[in-house]
This record gives sequence, structure tokens and C-alpha cells, in this order.
Amino acid sequence: MKSCLVLALITLISITSCQSSEEDYIPTDQTILESVFGTNVDLNSTLNYQNTNIPPYIRFTETGNTIDNKKATLGRILFYDKQLSIDNSISCANCHQQENAFSDTAIASIGVNGVTARHSMRLVNTGFQAGTNYFWNERVNSLERQVTEPIKDHLEMGFSGENAAPNFDDLLSKLSQIDYYQVLFNHVYGDELVTEERLQESLAQFVLSIQSFDSKYDDGLLLTGNPGQPFPNYNMSENRGKFLFTTVPQNGGAGCVSCHVPPEFAIKDNIHNNGIIATIADPTIFDHNNTRAPTLRDLENPAGYLNGPLMHNGSLNSLLEMVEHYNDIDMTNQQLVDPLLFQGLGPNGPIGQQLNLSITDKEALVNFLKTLTGNDMYTNVKWSNPFITP
Repeated sequence: MKSCLVLALITLISITSCQSSEEDYIPTDQTILESVFGTNVDLNSTLNYQNTNIPPYIRFTETGNTIDNKKATLGRILFYDKQLSIDNSISCANCHQQENAFSDTAIASIGVNGVTARHSMRLVNTGFQAGTNYFWNERVNSLERQVTEPIKDHLEMGFSGENAAPNFDDLLSKLSQIDYYQVLFNHVYGDELVTEERLQESLAQFVLSIQSFDSKYDDGLLLTGNPGQPFPNYNMSENRGKFLFTTVPQNGGAGCVSCHVPPEFAIKDNIHNNGIIATIADPTIFDHNNTRAPTLRDLENPAGYLNGPLMHNGSLNSLLEMVEHYNDIDMTNQQLVDPLLFQGLGPNGPIGQQLNLSITDKEALVNFLKTLTGNDMYTNVKWSNPFITP
């Protein structure tokens, strides 16, 4: 009888202990992250974003927001998180896809309330440029401001406050209720506070980390140490294209270097538009204010396909079409075309550039531009989607 009573008490204590243990169970930080990211995010072993191998010949570097591994990791998660849109359907990565050099193959990208007004720019070597203005029309003066503008855009991610839509403060409140952001912000910043400044800093650091310096051009420059010499790893057409690109028209070249200076191949600062003025929505409506462009690196992917249509309106569908445009600048309906693209002045105003390139020279320029494509950016896991996908 006594042994039965003791057994019953032990059983009761055991059951009570198990219930108490289950009720009091608090997941560890890493367990919370693993439920969302699997093994893709480890607080104790972040991927390397800050010690990237930038070649010594690269001149322009972003100095205002030094990359930190933890902050860039948070930026990666924010970049791929669809909860940054009002209906949880769109992330930054929807319009900026890793396999397309962080651009979109569609002319206009799909947002929560429509489509984008301009083509989604490639996010390649964003911090390696002379200017600090961003977007095609340079409407913001820092990358930190740029990264949250699409979130606030009514068409894109929707936290605009327009037409009774949620505003950006609503997004901050939304994110602060998500357990993995409570863990991440506490780990990165020392507390769980979600602010616009912290979103801007971490997203910008992730974007700044997206780099491409492993192209055939980089190999040739490392071999010779002199961008003006023929590269031994180039064929004859590629070297001819390099000459045309880096030589002004007065000396027998195409003069591309006047706006896109190697080795960054970023757009020159303080220029006007390039003569492509039609809008996506209506080609008869003109937009003369697009003066910023992404680097010419990674126009194509390693397989030889365009990473997306070219120009702010996606109107060009091949590298040859782009070369053709600069070979013969049409001044019809033009305003604010950069003077570098003028042939001279006529009785009715500026005359557009006429390079008179041969078919062989056009092909050589195209072949040279193809050598600016890298490899690592397209597959490196540190720039990939960290979320567990079904």
C-alpha cells in the first residue's frame, strides 16, 4: 500500500514537473533564428562581409558606413524579408535578384500597388563611384536614404501613408513584434529597438558589400598592371574594344571613358542625360532628369545573358543596341543631353554624336563589355536568401 502511494506521488511530481517545464520553456535566441533561417544565420559565426578583397587599383570606396559583419547580416535578412511590404508579398530582392546582378529581367518591377516607374538598377559595386547621389534621377544624397525609399513608395512596398495606407512608423512597429528581429536587433545593437536609422544603416551595409571584382578585365589588369596595354588574356577583338572604350573620338576611339572611367566603370559625377528620355509608362512622355547609372560591370551574367534590359526605361535589349545608341545620338525632342555627346553646334543647336563605328568595331566594344562580368556575386551564399524556403 505504502509503495503504491509513493509511486503515485512520484508520478504526480513527474507530471507536474513536465507541465511546469513546458510552460516555462523559453526558446534560445539561436533556436528562434533556426526556426526561420535553418542553419543560414548563426549569431556566433557570421559570414564575412567586412574584410572583402578590394583590388588596390580601385579608387572610390564608401567611407561613411564601415561594414560590420553583424550589421550586414541583419541587412541581408531585411533585404530578403517580404514583411517589409504592407501585404508581405514583396521584398527588396523581388526587384533586385542575385542571379541577375541584383536587378530585374522585367522592364518594370512589380510592387504591391502597381509597377515601378523606372527599371530596377543593378546593385553592383554601389559604393565604388565618384558621386554620392542615388536613383536614376539622383533624388537622394546617401545610400542610407536610398534603401528605405522603396519601402515608403506607395507602388513598390507600400508603407507610404497615402490613401489610408500604413506609414513607415507602422512598419517599425510591425518589425518590433517579430521574434527574430527582437533577437537580431538586440544582438547587433544591444537592445530590441527597431528604428529607421538602424534599418538604413544595416540595409546600406549589405548593399555596399555586394561587390564584383573577379572579371576577365580584373585578371588582365592584374597581369599587366597597366590598363592601356593589350591584355594577354584578351583576344584581338576584346583588346580592340578596350582601345575603343578608353580612347576619345579625336584619337580614333569611341570615348566611352569620358563618362565611365575604368577600373570602376561607374558613371562620372555631375553629368546630364544620355539622350534616352522616354518613360516606361508612355514613350511619348519624356523624362530628361535621369543622370545616374549603375556601373558597366556585370551587364551580362556569366552565361552571357543580359541581367536585365538597359537604361532607366529598359528600352534597349542588347549590348549592341546600347553601342548603336551612342554611335548615333538622335537629338529629336532632346533637352539636357550631356555636352560630351555633342558632335558640335549647328544652326539649330547641338548636333548629336556621330562616331561612325564599323560593324567590327561595334562588335569589339560589345566583346569588351562582356569581359567586365564577374562570377562570385551570382552564387556567393552571403548575398543569398537566408530564409528557409518551402
